[in-house]
Amino acid sequence: MATSELIEALQALAHERKIDELYLIDRLEASLAKSYQHILDLEWDARVTIDRQTGKIYVYELVPKGEPDPETGEYAEYEERDVTPNDVSRIAAQNAKSVISSIVREAGRQSIYEEFSGRVGDLVTGTVLQGTPDFTIIKIRDGVEAELPHYDLKRNPGERNERPDGERYRHNQRLKVLIIEVRDPQEEPVRARGDQARPSIVVSRTHPGLIRRLFEIEVPEIYDGLVEIKSIAREPGARSKVAVASREANLDPVGACVGPKGSRVRMVVDELHNERVDVIQWNDDPATYVANALSPAKVTRVIADEEKHFATVIVPDDQLSLAIGKEGQNARLAARLTGWHIDIKSASFQGEPLPAEENMLIDEDDAEAEEELCAYLSDDGVHCRNHARPGSRYCGIHSFMDGE
Repeated sequence: MATSELIEALQALAHERKIDELYLIDRLEASLAKSYQHILDLEWDARVTIDRQTGKIYVYELVPKGEPDPETGEYAEYEERDVTPNDVSRIAAQNAKSVISSIVREAGRQSIYEEFSGRVGDLVTGTVLQGTPDFTIIKIRDGVEAELPHYDLKRNPGERNERPDGERYRHNQRLKVLIIEVRDPQEEPVRARGDQARPSIVVSRTHPGLIRRLFEIEVPEIYDGLVEIKSIAREPGARSKVAVASREANLDPVGACVGPKGSRVRMVVDELHNERVDVIQWNDDPATYVANALSPAKVTRVIADEEKHFATVIVPDDQLSLAIGKEGQNARLAARLTGWHIDIKSASFQGEPLPAEENMLIDEDDAEAEEELCAYLSDDGVHCRNHARPGSRYCGIHSFMDGE
C-alpha cells in the first residue's frame, strides 16, 4: 500500500466509523513504534511519525543523552536517530489492519457505553443468542449485546446471579430485562472464558425494578402518575408484594393495577413466568399498612411500636399459617415491604404480655367478639382468652372478680 493510499484509507475509515482521524493516526504511530523496535532489534525505544499530508513514515531510535536521573533512572534528553527501513510501508500496512480492527472494536464499545450509560433502570426487550453455565447473552438490537449473569455464587462469590430460580432460556426466546449496569470500556475489560470481553451491558430478571417497569407498561394510571408504586418486596421466581397508593381520592390503586378480571396483573405474572404477585394498598398508618402487607391473611389486631419499628400482629387461629406463609415467605415479604419487624401471634396465644394498646388496629368484624372475652388480667399482664359469662365481664373461672 502506498503511503498516500494509507492516509486516504485512514481518513475514509475515520469518517465512516466517526473516529477522530488524529486519534487513529496517533494509535497507529504508537503501534508501529513497538513493532519496529522489535523488528529492527533496537537497543532503545523507537518513535514513529506519519506525515499527515503525504503519509510518509519515519522511524527514529530514541538514544538517551547525558546521565539518567538517580532517583527515577530516566533520561531527560534523547537524540532521535533515523532508522527508517526501506520497506517501511509494507510493515505499516500490516500493522494498520490490526490497529484499525482494535480501534473499531473499542470505538464500538465506547459508542454503546455512551448510548446506554444513561439508561440504567430501563426495561428493554431482547432475544436470547446463546447461553453458558455462567451467563446468557441477549441481543438487544443489531450490534448490541447484553449479559444476563447467573453464576454459582458459591464458586464465584465476586459475581452475581440475575436469573430467577427455575427460569431457563431457549435460543431466540424473547425476554424483557432490566438494565442494571453499563461497564466503562476505558476501564480494564472484564474477561470471560477465552479471550473475548464480556458485553458492556449487564441486565437482570431478578431486580425489583423489573416489576415496577412491567406495571408501568400494563397500568396507564402508573405511567401517568395517578398511581404510585411505594414499595416492592420480591423473592424472584416465587412471589412478590407491591404496595401502591393513589394520588386521586376516588381512584382505587389496587383495582387499577389488578385490572378488569385481573387482566393487568396477569400480564405481569405471565412475563415473570408465573411468579405470584400480590398488590396491596399502601397506608401512612403503620398498623394499617402492616395489616395490608400480610394479605391475603385476615388480621385481627396490629400493635405498632414506631420507635423500634416493631409490629405485633394478632390473627385468628385459622389464619396463622396463611399469615406466616410457606416457610415464612408471606411474613418475610411483608417485613421487607413495610420495613418493619413483624411478630405474628394467634388469638389464642398465651405467652408474653402484649405491648400497650397504642396504634392498635382492630378488625371491625371481630370487635364484638373481642368485647365478649373475659376481662381478667394476670399479674404478668396476660389476658384471659375465655368468653365472659352472660351479664358478666368475667368467665366462670374468674367470676369471683365481680364481687370486687
